[in-house]
Formats: sequence, structure tokens, C-alpha cells
Amino acid sequence: MNEKNTGKKKEFVKLAFIAGAIVLIVFAMKRFGVFQYISLENIAKIKDWILGFGLLGPFIYVLLWIAACVFFLPGLPVALVGGIAFGPYLGTLYSSIGSTLGATAAFLIGRYAARGMVEGWVHKNSQLRKIDEGVKKQGWRMLMITRLVPLFPFNVQNYVYGLTDIPLLTYVFVSWSCMIPGTLAFSFAGGSLSSGEGLGRTMMYLGVAAVFFVLVSLIPGWMKKRKGDLLDEK
Repeated sequence: MNEKNTGKKKEFVKLAFIAGAIVLIVFAMKRFGVFQYISLENIAKIKDWILGFGLLGPFIYVLLWIAACVFFLPGLPVALVGGIAFGPYLGTLYSSIGSTLGATAAFLIGRYAARGMVEGWVHKNSQLRKIDEGVKKQGWRMLMITRLVPLFPFNVQNYVYGLTDIPLLTYVFVSWSCMIPGTLAFSFAGGSLSSGEGLGRTMMYLGVAAVFFVLVSLIPGWMKKRKGDLLDEK
């Protein structure tokens, strides 16, 4: 009984510490006006805000991606602003780094720091339990499927994967590689919006973005067929 109470006390202290850290981070983000910028309507403001940091801009952008993943903020404006602020090539690089680090941060929080809280989410939601069941049956292929096909909200699944048996390095590599097509699409789309290099270059960026948007749109159908093939093999 004492061990049980001690365990509960440790869990409470851990959650209290996490809650306090989150409050401080949220306060800081509000203090610097981050939340008011993260929306599709404020992409221009996000760009000015990031570029206002000068050489620290890429670092701030990566931190913005991590914050978006950890605090369930919309990722689409952040992905677009990478291309707008840094161009399609550097935008792809920084966005890929930021989204992967953000997804990894949420994964580690779910696995270690806030495991009890995430387990509560899964217990109350039968859909989220399918992630754990899928990993047990298909391993890393379940992660690939959910990264390429929008079956579950991106930010939520990052936390839930922390509860599964999937190794950290496998999670990082599969997440990074499967997010590349979408990252390229949004970075080039953002780059086309702010390109000052002439109509030809703008159209090229739009063309590349269109190719990757089509690829991303075709992936769910391909994955559904592939999943069926895998099941048939069994």
C-alpha cells in the first residue's frame, strides 16, 4: 500500500512539474506574441517575426515547430512560413528538422514525462488504442501508415506512439522520411508565394509543389492497397 501511495505521489509530482513548465512556456509564448501569429491569416506576420531575429531566425523557426508539435498548435501555417521566410530549399531543411524534433519531443514526453496522462487519453479513446494494436501487429509499418495517411491527428499520435514498443531511432527515422513529401510540398508552395526571382522561378516552385501535393494525395490510396496486400500475405 505504501509503495502504491509512493508511486502515485511521484506521478503527481512529475505531472505538477510538467504542468508548471508548460505554464511558464505558454506564458513566455504569449508574452512574445507567438500564439496570435500561428494561423493561416497571419503568415506574413510569422515571417516578419522570424526574420526579425536575424541569424537566429532558423533556430527560432525550429523552436516554433517544436512548440507547435508539443502544444497542439496548427502545423500548416508553420510549414508554409518556412518556404516563405527562407525559400523552398532552406525552408524544406529547417521545416524537416523542426517537425522531426517536435514529433520526437512529444514522443519522449508521452513515453517518460507524461505517460500517465497519455495513457488516460488512450483509455478513453478506442481510436487511439488502434495505434498500439497496429504497432504490435505491423511494427514500424503502422507508423509509416499513420504518417502518410491522415488516420489520426498528427500532434496526438506523436504522444501516443510514446506508449508503444517502437524504438526511438526507428520512430525518428520513419517519421522524418515519411514527412518529407509533405514538407517539400508546403515549402515550395510557401516559396512560390514570396519568390522575388521572376515569374519563371515562381511557376517552377508552384510546379514542384503541385507534383508533391499530387504525390501526397495519391499516397493514401497506395497505402490502403499495400495494407490489403500485407494482410493477404498473412
